[in-house]
Amino acid sequence: MTTTVLPTGTALPPATVLPPSVAVAPDDSWLGPWPASTRPAPHGDLTVGGVSLTEAADRFGTPVYLLDEDEIRARCHAYREAFPEAEIHYAAKAFLCRAMAHWAAEEGLGLDVCSRGELELAVTTGFPTEHMILHGNAKSPDELEAALRLGVGRIVIDSPAEIARIAALVPHGSRQKVLLRIAPGIAAGAHPAIRTGTVDQKFGLASTDGTAQLAVARVLEQPRLELVGLHCHLGSQITSVKPFVQAVRRMVGMMSWARQAHGVVLPELDLGGGHGIAYRPGEEALDLRTLAVRVQAELRASCATVDLPVPKLLLEPGRAIVGPAGVAVYRVLSVKHGGEGSGATGAAARHTFVAVDGGMSDNPRPALYGVRYSPRLIGREASAELRPAHVVGRHCEAGDIIASGVPLPADIRPGDLLAVPASGAYQVSMASGYNLVGRPPVVAVTGGSARLLVRRESLADVRSRDVGL
Repeated sequence: MTTTVLPTGTALPPATVLPPSVAVAPDDSWLGPWPASTRPAPHGDLTVGGVSLTEAADRFGTPVYLLDEDEIRARCHAYREAFPEAEIHYAAKAFLCRAMAHWAAEEGLGLDVCSRGELELAVTTGFPTEHMILHGNAKSPDELEAALRLGVGRIVIDSPAEIARIAALVPHGSRQKVLLRIAPGIAAGAHPAIRTGTVDQKFGLASTDGTAQLAVARVLEQPRLELVGLHCHLGSQITSVKPFVQAVRRMVGMMSWARQAHGVVLPELDLGGGHGIAYRPGEEALDLRTLAVRVQAELRASCATVDLPVPKLLLEPGRAIVGPAGVAVYRVLSVKHGGEGSGATGAAARHTFVAVDGGMSDNPRPALYGVRYSPRLIGREASAELRPAHVVGRHCEAGDIIASGVPLPADIRPGDLLAVPASGAYQVSMASGYNLVGRPPVVAVTGGSARLLVRRESLADVRSRDVGL
């Protein structure tokens, strides 16, 4: 399997910077970011999982998010196949619903959760808690108590304060398995806001100033805590194998230190996730099998160098499993031609703004990280030439932009449907109630059938939460 990601060092413009309008030639490479089951259909439609996107929009309304169940299962299987000796834990923060937890369990994956809400929802599916890992840089006492009560397999300690706090909550006569999250001082990721392996951010314990070393000693002093390994997570949308190989070396060095200083051999190493995906056609690919070969080879070599047993490897992919399986469908509400920019020849060119019925309330990522998507017209044949347009949301923010400078037919009009691939991760899971716009539904598609997984948030839901009058 191949996952596609932005090249290292790609500059991401601010969400409000719009490129000039210039003529765009048709491009037949558009299928790159779409689920593998995507097929052209009559009248300009597309099918995903055998389901017509236009019919799904008519049935469930818009905006609507579709998840290709077979794509998700295939990506789970690919990780299991690439890392046969490792434990793979799906990162629930990318997207979680009961069906998603059920699919992960059936495909043999564990679950990485980072809130009581994620924990409780997974538990209601019958997901085995011993195969869960609890994360979070600021876990509440309530979350820790629930994790211990429900029997979560491992808790990742993210700060020195958590050591005594967790130990105090463990019942007498019991021991809780814990991992220490280390910040190895590696900068990786497509945007500074999602680089979490450096020592100047909120996650983990720095290995460069003695903080992590002191934490190891403190955990080992707690009879109710069992330190089973180390954890690191370098960031998101990482485009190169090199940072992961570098992380293996540094983490094995830390494990070697633990043995020398305390006589303890740690049996597990968790490298987190951060494996990027394609959001637009033509973006550089990261081959999962290459990642697996390089990481596992480096782990064996690094351990041999310091005469350590090879620890069990754990990985926590989220976006790389669910992101490419998702498609968002919006309806165009208005088309506006206005404003002037500088064209490729220096001549003035007018911007085209295509406003849809969703936006930053269901997908804040463009506004937060400058991410760009590749919307496509569906539901009718278009004979007009392709010209760049800026697809914008419905919200009262200038930064509410879904995609800028994307090729759309010059006759795009209200009522048209736009489908956006690579929409499975960090969209619905980060959705908000901005402008009191309800969150969209999530629909599973497979074998030509569609079923509702998460219903649309209704006006009744909005009213029922407001109890102050």
